[in-house]
Amino acid sequence: MARTKLILICQSGGEFVIKDDGSMSYTGGEAHAVDINLETVFDDLKFKLAEMLNLEYKSISMKYFLPGNTRTLITLSNDKDLKRMYEFHGKSVTADVFVMGKAGFDSEALSTQRRACGIKLAESVTPVAASTTSATALHSSPLTTPTDVKSAVGSAAANAIPVVPAPLPLSKQTGSVMSVEERTKSPSRVDAPSSIPSDPVTVTADANVHSSNEFDMNATPADTVKKRRRTAAWKIGADGPTIVAVTDHVREKRKVMPRKKNILSHNTTAETDDVGQKQDTLPCKDSSTSSDHIQDTLGQSNDVPPEKLVTLWKDGITGVGQEFKSVKEFRDALQKYAIAHRFMYRLKKNDTNRASGRCIAEGCSWRIHASWDSSVQRFRIKNMNKIHTCGREFWKSYHPTKSWLVSIIKDRLLDSPHLKPKELANGILQDFGIAVNYTQVWRGIEDARELLLGSYREAYNQLPRFCEKMAEANPGSNITLFTGDDRRFQRLFVCFHASIRGFQNGCRPIIFLDATSLKSKYHETFLAATAWDGDDGVFPVAFAIVDVENDDNWRWFLEQLRSVVSTSQSLTFVSDREKGLKKSVIEVFENAHHGYSLHRLLESFKKNLKGPFHGDGKGSLPINFVAAAHAVRLDGFKTSTDQIRRVSSQAYDWVLQIEPECWTNALFKGEHYNHVTYDVAETYIKWIEEVRELPIARKIEVLSCKLMELINTRRTDSSRWPTKLTPSKEEKLRQETLQAYGLKVLFSSDTLFEVHKDSINVVDIDKWDCSCLKWKATGLPCCHAIAVFNCTGRNVYDYCSRYYKANNFQLTYSESINPSAPFQPLDSDTIDLETLHVLPPCISKPQNQEKKNQTRTKGVITRTVTCARCKEVGHNKATCKAPTTPTP
Repeated sequence: MARTKLILICQSGGEFVIKDDGSMSYTGGEAHAVDINLETVFDDLKFKLAEMLNLEYKSISMKYFLPGNTRTLITLSNDKDLKRMYEFHGKSVTADVFVMGKAGFDSEALSTQRRACGIKLAESVTPVAASTTSATALHSSPLTTPTDVKSAVGSAAANAIPVVPAPLPLSKQTGSVMSVEERTKSPSRVDAPSSIPSDPVTVTADANVHSSNEFDMNATPADTVKKRRRTAAWKIGADGPTIVAVTDHVREKRKVMPRKKNILSHNTTAETDDVGQKQDTLPCKDSSTSSDHIQDTLGQSNDVPPEKLVTLWKDGITGVGQEFKSVKEFRDALQKYAIAHRFMYRLKKNDTNRASGRCIAEGCSWRIHASWDSSVQRFRIKNMNKIHTCGREFWKSYHPTKSWLVSIIKDRLLDSPHLKPKELANGILQDFGIAVNYTQVWRGIEDARELLLGSYREAYNQLPRFCEKMAEANPGSNITLFTGDDRRFQRLFVCFHASIRGFQNGCRPIIFLDATSLKSKYHETFLAATAWDGDDGVFPVAFAIVDVENDDNWRWFLEQLRSVVSTSQSLTFVSDREKGLKKSVIEVFENAHHGYSLHRLLESFKKNLKGPFHGDGKGSLPINFVAAAHAVRLDGFKTSTDQIRRVSSQAYDWVLQIEPECWTNALFKGEHYNHVTYDVAETYIKWIEEVRELPIARKIEVLSCKLMELINTRRTDSSRWPTKLTPSKEEKLRQETLQAYGLKVLFSSDTLFEVHKDSINVVDIDKWDCSCLKWKATGLPCCHAIAVFNCTGRNVYDYCSRYYKANNFQLTYSESINPSAPFQPLDSDTIDLETLHVLPPCISKPQNQEKKNQTRTKGVITRTVTCARCKEVGHNKATCKAPTTPTP
């Protein structure tokens, strides 16, 4: 029978402990059980846990372990991640999920989330010891992980049986606590399917309560729409697990206010009565007045369509006698009321004790006055004239306040974080009829994101402590933060111990240097040093974030890199020619070689192609350029460049001007790297695009988790490889083996051989060399060498570079990056400049900022312009200043 549900043991309030072997365990806190299936929605699960664990919804972060791996935590951040976790625990009945977040569930702000949750809540358990489920529990220092990291772990689904509790009555004497019967099983033990009751189970906490909580044990999350109830919670005491019933005051908050108390006691218009009738079905928090219902509803804009939202705003102001908690709440309701009714107003008297407003149109009779009523400690409307005599013509020039615009943008960014200013402006115009310009929306986006994600400025102040936590979690790593004399951020270097060991143990001595913009408010630049693993995949060695990309910061980055990378062997560095890093590389790494990125050169070559073209035409030029770079012999290089010259002499001159000894295999003296023809920084660019809106500390946290997941995924994948070489190299070796058939081998000695076909090639198996030079260039035996091995009975795998062997690849990814304890962002309103130890960099456009379209390479010969009148170069006929010769 296929499994339909997975039980999540949601642990919270404890802490992680790292053991000597690097594994982690979780101790303390309490646990709750929730079952999910493939139809469960992540946001609903998150909301349920926020309500159940009394955590702030936006701050919740969820993590879990892969089965059999207690070293690396995997992030749950969206529906795709939740489905992957479900499938990955295919053979498990339960899975441990570790929930972290800021205490305090905001029931008012999130009451609109009380819709179909798609989750069925089981008993809540506080374990005495760590659970022994399929996802093993862990221990370390207190830890929280980023909420925006997207996990990239896939797996297969299997069978499991959901845990179903038997009916557990509560003692009337205690009213809240009763010990659990011995037959109650722990979450790691499962009864047979036959023991699962098919009828709904009712748990009644008090005999005086008229309603009971019913659960259909066979229902799916989709079946529990509008039926969500809180079950009893389990607590650990001296006598073991006990059940705590939902208290009376909690149930009081969930009751619906009677109709009579929902209608205002003052004489109002028919419109006010309609409001009262609509409010009959709204949940009420306070029974003193129905205005609380209205204000709660007005504040709940999430998941409410714009047309319904405007309808609610129309009822935000009902008339004389309406009460508000504060003047701020009154102003907010009045503003939304004016937008919904399409008129403009001006507050004449506006302080904490009173507020008087009138329509902005001259002579209009609309008025409102409200003031603080100390007898009831409420802000109350004392006088109001609802009649407009102005025709509301001024609405066309309405300018919304900043606070209202930010609140609308914030709600929309919650659903679509990457909305552009133009899209937001169009949406506001369509939904509310208010025209806002690009600058208004752009500034509103910045403020809204700061409300959602935390202060961008404060995030820099978190860096020292955050870097310290990362270093503590990853001993042997190099994490260095530099600030200027004015305490402003300058540089941050990050190189994990796992990356250092991986590069030294399994990667070829080639490092690609690249930079990309972080696309943030302060225009920082991301510098990266990337190696190449045995399966032609990127291997991140180190990265840095600097205030601006310049020669000084690049040199500092290379010096930091030298402190962590062994220089016992000659290294080859590859970078964009236009960055001018050759001098710095040679000075910092004395025995290193420096080459130019073929991808960048090819991009520049294409952009600088100018006609006229001859022979094979423009399309053949990039092909011949790549062939010239890949040529291992000088005659091959000359053949390709001659082909370029036949098509375009200017393109030929460009090729010879860009130092061929730094990019063609025929002349380059370092490790050959030109098989890499695409952008190495593409991986980082994709990651940065995902976190571009986050503050700096959160960005680093997310990028670190990306590296952690990359290493973990490749380690898991490589453990299942059946071949001796990595898959990509195994395929290339297979192709060379096919070409070896039919070649004639002549023995010159025990180590020297001649291989004949169209040409004669000499193979020296002791030196791992062939006269075709392909073996030396690629690290894999060429077809000539394989023909020799076939004749002499040698094993071809013994003559392959160690970098391409599967066991060496596994050694590259053998170390793990450990998650670090989180930072707790502070509210931007509480930030004091004097308490900031690290300030953000000055907002200025970097001097060497890379343009979206790369500028032309220096020294390129461009097409000259010749004047048709005076025959001089440098201008055309229209701008010619030569005197005109009169016509005879």
